[in-house]
Amino acid sequence: MAAAVGVRIRRLPHGAGLPLPAPATAGAAGCDLCAAIPAGSEWKLAPGDRVLVPTGFAIALPEGFEAQVRPRSGLALRHGIALPNAPGTIDADYRGELQVILWNAGRDVFALARGDRIAQLVVAPVVRVAFEEVEELDATPRGEGGFGHTGRGS
Repeated sequence: MAAAVGVRIRRLPHGAGLPLPAPATAGAAGCDLCAAIPAGSEWKLAPGDRVLVPTGFAIALPEGFEAQVRPRSGLALRHGIALPNAPGTIDADYRGELQVILWNAGRDVFALARGDRIAQLVVAPVVRVAFEEVEELDATPRGEGGFGHTGRGS
């Protein structure tokens, strides 16, 4: 297993009592993010609704890294809960609260309570690119074939 990357985290007042983001298992790539909505309240997402959910934490990523906010597969399968901008990108220079856009793509109202696991956070290295403008690109067998060009999956 690779060495751990140190990430500083600040708990915001409305994050009191919530667990720090952490992987659920030893082999998990993502760390669970929980909803930091007021205790005792329940947010209801009707089908088609989107809501910005606070997590109660802000982070400071090391330079050269990003964090990706990804959906939880169980929420997607059982309730149709998706992240419309997945993966959401947290840049190394962002210091605001981590927040998650949840979208109810399901058929039923979805109830959200404080502490519910809503997304995963994956920290990954960033590769810098240097674009070089050219007149032509090298040829490949695929060429310009795009969406559905192989006829598979249709």
